[in-house]
Amino acid sequence: MKKRSKAPESPRRGRADLARLREVSEDEIARTSPEELADLPTDFWDDAEIVTPQPKEAISLRVDQDVLEWFREGGPRYQSRINAVLRSYMTAAKRRRRRRSIRDTEDQTD
Repeated sequence: MKKRSKAPESPRRGRADLARLREVSEDEIARTSPEELADLPTDFWDDAEIVTPQPKEAISLRVDQDVLEWFREGGPRYQSRINAVLRSYMTAAKRRRRRRSIRDTEDQTD
């Protein structure tokens, strides 16, 4: 008979364990932080703004098998990476369309 594993005591992936975070000392934070964060100026976060992520909509999307495998090979959150690639494409397409529209307007006024 197989042993059933206990439910994990830590939160699900992507969820912060706020109770544990509240107990972390400044020394522990400094000791475990990446090296590039060691010399941040004290006012680094003064002008920070909270950015609320856009809500996502669950869809069914058919993609080529090799494309899906490639994203999955990158590890967890592959769907977020797919979304980031699509957003980058959308942003670039909008920029091109705006530039084309500006050029067309300038051509009409010449």
